[in-house]
Parts: sequence; C-alpha cells; structure tokens
Amino acid sequence: MTISSDLPKLVNFYTSPIGKKIITGITGLGLSLFVLVHMAGNLTLLASSKAYNQLAHLIESLGILLYIVEFALLALVIFHLVVGITIRLNSQQARPIGYSELKSAGEPSKQSLSSRTMMITGSILLVFLVLHLSTFKFGVYYSTVINGVEMRDLASLVREKFHDPIYAFGYSAVMIMLAVHLRHGIWSAWQSIGVLNSKISPTVYAIALILAILMAIGFLILPLAIYFGVI
Repeated sequence: MTISSDLPKLVNFYTSPIGKKIITGITGLGLSLFVLVHMAGNLTLLASSKAYNQLAHLIESLGILLYIVEFALLALVIFHLVVGITIRLNSQQARPIGYSELKSAGEPSKQSLSSRTMMITGSILLVFLVLHLSTFKFGVYYSTVINGVEMRDLASLVREKFHDPIYAFGYSAVMIMLAVHLRHGIWSAWQSIGVLNSKISPTVYAIALILAILMAIGFLILPLAIYFGVI
C-alpha cells in the first residue's frame, strides 16, 4: 500500500456525497466533545478563581502540545464548516427550486429550525470563535500568584468581560445558537456515519436535544451568574 495508490481513493471519498457526510459527522462529533470539555472547564470558575486559574495554567504548561491541539482544533473547525457548506451548496444546485412546504417522505420529519439554519449558525460560531480567542487567549494579561507560582489571572479577565452587558448577553446569545446547532448536529453526525436505524434514531434524536439543552445551560450559567452578581 503506497500513498500514490491511496491518494485517488481519498480524493474520491472526499468528493463523494457520502464521503462528505461521513467527514462532517466525524468532525462534528469531535468538535462536540471539545465543546463539552470546554464547558466543564468553564464551570470550574463556579468553584473558585483559584481552581479556574490553576486549570488554565495547567493547560498552558502543555507547551508545544497545546499548540498542536489548538492547530488541530482550528483545522477541524474550518474543515467541518467548508465541507458542510459544500454539501449545502451541492444540495441547492441539485434542487434549485425550494419547496413551498417542508414535507416528510413517509417518516417523522427531522426538518427543524436547527437543521435549516446549520450553515448560518455554523458561520456565526466561526466568527465568534475568532472574537473569543482574541478576547481571552490573546487578551489582557493579568497575573496572580497561587501556592508560590506566578500564573495568568484568567478568572479576573473573565469576570471583567462578563460584567459588560454587551459581552455577557452577546456571549449568551451565541451559546443559544450553539445549542440550536448541536440540537440537529449531534443526531445528524451519528446518522452521517451510518450507525442509526429506524429503531434507535428517535432515541438518539431525543438525546441530542437533551445534550444541546444541557450544554446551553452549562455555558449560560457562568456569564449570567457573573453579570447578576451571583458569583
């Protein structure tokens, strides 16, 4: 097996409709897992600023490994979005005249606000990601000392930003969009990689909705709690 012989197969896989759907499914599940881990990390600030700053310091201490992970995540986001947009454009070209009504072909339809706005919410999330990184990763650097170790006081920056109503409620609005995106995306990802059937599909669809709601709540707690002075 050589790279030259495998390359045409990879190209054919990527250019095929099924290949694109599998790619969006796998990348979507990977990004969903990252979102879940990121949400859990955010919630440590509810425990204490010390715990939050120590977690951030631990992540930063990974050094080059952190840069590799960040680059991989960024590539995953862009790849996921590009392939998703390509699927949508190809679908529109194949059916240029839209239906006046969205109808199901014999089974309960999975058409929803979430499914119809995937490209829009995905694009907004990409723009938000850039702004979010510029605000926190590359934003103002406050320092603190914990147990004799000097580190970044990221907790103070988070509190500062979420006391600003524009950022607090803007962030919250985008997190609701994230939930809308995940509501369809999680189910669609499993469907795309071919593990669903008519028996378990409704269950996975319901689980996707529950997970999307829980993630939205998880991300909304912090900015709203800070803004309203709960923590």
